[in-house]
This record gives sequence, C-alpha cells and structure tokens, in this order.
Amino acid sequence: MKRRPKVAVFGGGTGLSVLLRGLKKFPVDITAIVTVADDGGSSGRLREELDIIPPGDIRNVLAALSEVEPLVEQLFQHRFTNGNGLSGHSLGNLLLAAMSDITGNFVTGIRELSKVLNVRGKVLPASDHRVILNAQMNDGSIVSGESKIPHTGKKIVRVFLTPDTVKPLDESLRAIRDADLILIGPGSLYTSILPSLLVPGITEEIKNSAAKKVYICNVMTQPGETDHFTASDHVNILVSHIGQQIIDTIIVNNDKVPEDVLTKYEAEGGEPVEYDEKRLKSFGFEVISDKIVQYNDSLIRHDAKRVSEIILDLVSDY
Repeated sequence: MKRRPKVAVFGGGTGLSVLLRGLKKFPVDITAIVTVADDGGSSGRLREELDIIPPGDIRNVLAALSEVEPLVEQLFQHRFTNGNGLSGHSLGNLLLAAMSDITGNFVTGIRELSKVLNVRGKVLPASDHRVILNAQMNDGSIVSGESKIPHTGKKIVRVFLTPDTVKPLDESLRAIRDADLILIGPGSLYTSILPSLLVPGITEEIKNSAAKKVYICNVMTQPGETDHFTASDHVNILVSHIGQQIIDTIIVNNDKVPEDVLTKYEAEGGEPVEYDEKRLKSFGFEVISDKIVQYNDSLIRHDAKRVSEIILDLVSDY
C-alpha cells in the first residue's frame, strides 16, 4: 500500500485557503506553514493588546482544513459588527487568543483548536515570534507594517523582516525536511508568500530539501502590490528575494478571463496575470500551464480541484 505523500504549503490569505479546501480532499498529509506578519484589523489589535502572533491567516487556514458542520465553520469565521471592543473581531481570532492563554503557548493553542475543528492536517506558523514586514519602495523610503505596504501608491523594490534575529519554528523546519512536495502560493506575493519564506532558516531548509518545489502563480494582479505583473515578474521577485533553488516547477493559468469578470477587477485596479511563456521558461524551471481558474459571482479563484490534480501528478510515484 502506497504511503500518503507529505505536502508542506506556504502562504496566507484567500489564495492559500482556496487551495487547501481542494487539496484536503485528496490522499495527502498536509502541513500549512502560515505567515505571521499580519498587523491589520482584528489580528493587529490582538497582536498589540495580547502580545501574540497575529491569528488571522492561521484562522483562515484552520477553517479551510476543518471537517465540521458548515454552521460551526461559519461561527468560527463570524466577525462582530458592533459591541464596544468586540466590533471588527473575528470569533476565531478570539478563540485562538483564548486557547493560547489557556495552554500557555500559541502553537499549542493551534494544535488544541485543530482537534476541536477536526482539522485535516497540521497548521503551523512560520515562526512563533512577532515580526514586522517592511518594504523598500522605489523612491528609497521604507514602509513598516504589512497592512500599510499596498497603500503607499509606490512601487515595491523589496521586502524584509525585522527583527532579523527572528527564529523559525522547529516544527515548521521539520515539516519542510519531511516533505515530499513543497508548495509556494497562491497568495499575495509580497505580503503573504514572502514573509513566511524570509524567516531565517526557512528558505535554507527548502533549498536543502529533496522535495519537489512548486510555485502556484496568482491568476490576477493585486493593486498596490503587483500592478501589471506578468507570471515571470512574480517568479523574478521570488528569485531575487530567495534564490533559484526555491522552485522546480511553476503552475500558471493559461485560460482567458471572461469580459464581465475583467470589468469588475479593472474597476478595482486588478488585471489577469499574463502567461508570458518565453520569459517564464527562460528561468529554467518546468512550466505547467493549464486552465486552473473558476468563476463565482464575478470573482475569479483558483480551481482547487484542478490544481490539486496537477499537484498529485507531481508526486504520483509515492
């Protein structure tokens, strides 16, 4: 009987959650390694008031991997809209904060809440230390804070973490070491994907891994972050930040986006990520292009089932 391949997934935000909802239906052992750089909204408030790592991205991943009744997931994701001190907070964020307090450790709190939610796989922060995401802009200025970076109206040159002494979580390093497949993305390039990879020790462990390393490219650009980016632009930013050895294979969308969907995104400053095949292949990585999107109420999302099938083909020998 074949063993289940072990998959380590990096990222945060909506893109990662969409992928995990599809991937959990396949026979793989999933470990999601999630960014801890969020400093906005409910997560930012809890981070400052309770001195914990921000729970928002971890909450979304727990919900994506959970196997509970829809109403329970809805309850976990519920966000209060009024109430003195409660307004803006997600119940799941509060539960993670409470479980961290009860167990005395945020990572232990995640593990215990995972049992309650019947989570399919493991969810780990890239680090259990608080970090700040910073960006150097094209005018030389430095913007500090993940939530501020996309709203400067300036082009991002590079991002980096402070303090630079932050340490990776040992369990996250072990998950990378044990993985048969390492997935990077999809998700916000500068503010969801890179913050996890830039934790000292994480990239080195990925480079040393014998696992297949796959980057799942975004299908739409993100205003204020990847304006007018092609697929090769996304890869170039990854390579310039963390080096060539981080990727073996790129999965990219080659399907044309319908006009009604384009209109909605154009109004918000987004556009499809162009599959610029020649430049993308010039990096020397394997490129898999396919129709990997689906549409729902004029929203474009990765087709998690199709992407998962492609991923499983890459580890079919296990």
